[in-house]
Amino acid sequence: MLVSAASRALAVSLLALSTLAGPALAQDTYRPECFSAAPDTTKVIQYEKREGPYRVAFVNGFAGNDWRVTAIQGAKAWAARPENAAKLTEFTVVSVGNDSAAQIAAIDNYIAAGYDGIVIIAVNPTAFNSVIKRAEDAGTVLVPFDNVLDTDAVVQVNENQFELGRLKAQAVVDAIIAAKGKAEGKVLEVSGLPGNATDRDNHLGMRSVLDANPGLEVVQVVGNWDAGTVQKVVADAIATHGNFDGVMVQEGTIGALNAMKNAGHPVVPVGGDAGNGARKMIAEGGYPGVTAAQAPVMSAVALEATVALLEGNALPQMVYLPIPQKANADLVSGTDFFPELPDTFYTTTGYPNCFAVFTPEELLGQTPDNL
Repeated sequence: MLVSAASRALAVSLLALSTLAGPALAQDTYRPECFSAAPDTTKVIQYEKREGPYRVAFVNGFAGNDWRVTAIQGAKAWAARPENAAKLTEFTVVSVGNDSAAQIAAIDNYIAAGYDGIVIIAVNPTAFNSVIKRAEDAGTVLVPFDNVLDTDAVVQVNENQFELGRLKAQAVVDAIIAAKGKAEGKVLEVSGLPGNATDRDNHLGMRSVLDANPGLEVVQVVGNWDAGTVQKVVADAIATHGNFDGVMVQEGTIGALNAMKNAGHPVVPVGGDAGNGARKMIAEGGYPGVTAAQAPVMSAVALEATVALLEGNALPQMVYLPIPQKANADLVSGTDFFPELPDTFYTTTGYPNCFAVFTPEELLGQTPDNL
């Protein structure tokens, strides 16, 4: 039997907690070692405690790349751990494609079905205000992560996307300066899926560095965070513009490296992601730069946050997780990449500040299918 929206809203009425200073916020919220407030976040969100176990859904959008596959696997692996499974009566995963209307419809379906919590990777940052209000009215805890929303009405889990883009670009520029004595030449920026907050903020972070170095000519192509697409657009860029002095990729770096290899492109600085295949090729080829990750198992931290909120704990409105990163010159086989595992495996398998990282077996034992 479904609980009415009014009674559920009463059961989990939102407490108005806000305007704490940054240091006080970190001390006064739940598990600050995991749920660390973004630097400019002063708002705290807390709900009235609800008795578990809980019904929780993960509503993913686009599912067509290795990162999203691992995000789904990470969510399922989290739910399968005994300490988490004991807190759930039902856990559901659905991917709806890159269509905000379809994603909102799926969220509404779970709200209507009486789910206690829903985590989402939003298709875009701006279309969800109405469904946020419907979730609040129904007493459903909504936690976006990765591609977050332009709102402060709900707890959101992310890394600093601007900083992720900035540090990749800075590593490439630093390596160019080390080789040439100054920042000059032509660099390639491979952006992600248009319309997403993550793509937008990564791009702005990269450009904050590149625009500060006027000796650099920037060519930008759209890779959709998909290795196959990245390989095609990088191959086209090399054919059109010739060789580059540095390459930065939001996601799908292995595609860029394969395109460069096929074109006989010289080894240049690369700022890329932490996919297993990319890190293997970078280490074997001696590419300078950095690999830095938007770790896909952020999905599990979002689920951890959802349960924490349902249990009545206070969290910062915007949670920032540390950015897993490693200088390319320091990559170690068996630690930072795994020759025996598929190229599609994502090497950053957890946030140890939150819970024990997942083993490859835990992740690869889960499917990316709807559940």
